[in-house]
Amino acid sequence: MPFKPSTIESGKPGRISRAQAKQRAQEETVAEELITLEEERAYREGTVKIRDLISPSAFRVESNFVQLGDVFLRTIFVVTYPRYISIGWSAPILNLNVTMDISMFFYPVASHIILKQLKKKVGALEAQLSSDAEKGAPRDPLRETALRDIEQLRDDITQGIEHFFQFAFYVTIYGKDKEQLDQMTEDIENMFGSKLIYTKHVLYQAEQGFTSTLPIGTDDLSISFNMNSSPIASSFPFISSELTSDNGILYGINRHNNSLILFDRFSLQNANMVVFASSGAGKSYAVKLEVLRSLMLGTDVIIIDPEMEYSHLSEAVGGTYINISLASESKVNPFDLPRPVGQQVSTEDVIRSAVITLKGLVRIMFNSLSAQEDSIVDRALIETFAKKDITANSDLATVDPPIMQDFLEILEGMEGAETLVLKLRKYTDGTFSGLLNASTNVNVTNQLVVFSVRDLEDELRPIAIYTIINYIWNIVRSERKKRLLIIDEAWWLMQQEDSAKFIFSLIKRCRKYYLGVTTITQDVNDFLSSPYGKGIITNSALQLLLRQSPAAIDLIQKTFLLTEGEKYLLLESALGEGIFFAGLKHAAIKVVASYTEDQLITSDPRQLLEIEKAKKEYEEQVSEGEGV
Repeated sequence: MPFKPSTIESGKPGRISRAQAKQRAQEETVAEELITLEEERAYREGTVKIRDLISPSAFRVESNFVQLGDVFLRTIFVVTYPRYISIGWSAPILNLNVTMDISMFFYPVASHIILKQLKKKVGALEAQLSSDAEKGAPRDPLRETALRDIEQLRDDITQGIEHFFQFAFYVTIYGKDKEQLDQMTEDIENMFGSKLIYTKHVLYQAEQGFTSTLPIGTDDLSISFNMNSSPIASSFPFISSELTSDNGILYGINRHNNSLILFDRFSLQNANMVVFASSGAGKSYAVKLEVLRSLMLGTDVIIIDPEMEYSHLSEAVGGTYINISLASESKVNPFDLPRPVGQQVSTEDVIRSAVITLKGLVRIMFNSLSAQEDSIVDRALIETFAKKDITANSDLATVDPPIMQDFLEILEGMEGAETLVLKLRKYTDGTFSGLLNASTNVNVTNQLVVFSVRDLEDELRPIAIYTIINYIWNIVRSERKKRLLIIDEAWWLMQQEDSAKFIFSLIKRCRKYYLGVTTITQDVNDFLSSPYGKGIITNSALQLLLRQSPAAIDLIQKTFLLTEGEKYLLLESALGEGIFFAGLKHAAIKVVASYTEDQLITSDPRQLLEIEKAKKEYEEQVSEGEGV
């Protein structure tokens, strides 16, 4: 029952006043809150907090480093800068493939304060220069330069062109042990020193240096340098690789800043390119797009097509499509020789080079050669050319090269060549006789030439590709002009040492003949496991990495020195997305094509069926119209 006012105010024994009731209620409320807080505290003691997850197991502070668990770290700070610093001076530090934290602090200084200080400094410098002049002392270039710089800065600040700041730059590096930390410290200080930037590492301020580079925005070191806004702007780390030039073709869109990646591969130290991607990632699509756009700029293109992916493109642009197979009428003679035009080339050297190349072909055909067989083949090849009157004194422009049958006839007359003759008959009279035993009858004068080897057995593909590339190399050496050679599924050639060596030699020498070689492969492990495969990458100024499989990504990361972020970018990239390397620059790329280009270069089976269906419907309509 509620209290009545008269009863509460009566003051009789056993009754409480209104104030006492209010106080008691407050005490009870506080007691309940304390119980609740105690219960919550007890509950929270048994829960895991974010700080528990991210905190190290131990924290030890020494004079010049901090140890977090098993990791050692040290902070380096910039003390002074040179008179001029270039744009992006911090890029070499930022691009290091090491773990580091970088902090920049900017403290604006009011213009009237700095102008007052600069005025005093100008007065002191002018007084010193006047005193030196009166004493007849030699001029001091340092003071004169400082005076000009201060006067220029005063004008710029007064006009609002420049602003003044105190600028602090800290770098915290991490190491697995003290020795690694010391080595990294020395390397980074040397990199700063190469820019004439003087740095020091913390001493008795290791903890303050660590906290200054944490993402909490506190500067516990407070070591700053007076700097105006122009050099500060050049210190910003937001550098995006620009791969846009005035000449070249469009490779795609820069995913960093949506700019265009326009590039001329012939402007680099070499025009070679490697393309690595998993199946279905868009590597053939990207290369066909480059081919189509290069043709528009007048570049000749030769393609080795193992899966008949370029036939639609060749038909659309009026190219020459050559099908190489056992039953095909198109033949390529491996004994063909280059016909140098306008060059002083020794015929003897040409013949010797041809013999070495043909010996590599014979090794692929026979799987291997013993030392005795190698000597016999070497002598037989020289005699085969001599049989057709091709010697050191011959005119290569008029000679008729031998064929595989001539080589067989020479071997038949040599002692100890019985086994070689038996193996070779398969290529002259047996099952494989339709591949190599004929004179060359293909026409490669078109701007686009595609060699298809789809209809060949797997056993013959390396032999055919080796022969075709040798034939193309002879053409390239016969006439110097701007060309691209596309070798799709290049891992076929990496399986044999002789073919891998031949491709590596071609890529090293092709720059002299204005040729750029593009090697494409989806079998990254087979390609990179060969020492020649790594050499091909080293001698290719352009690299295009599209989506990779998890099985190959670690090898790709090690070969191309990718960061963890770039590694995961390649694992998660969509169709036609990846990383484009051009010389020392690289950027994330998205390959884009117009609708018309897409219809010409697509490799999607569903899209190709739709195109074929539309083509048949159009042809039927045309035929019906003509009939009417």
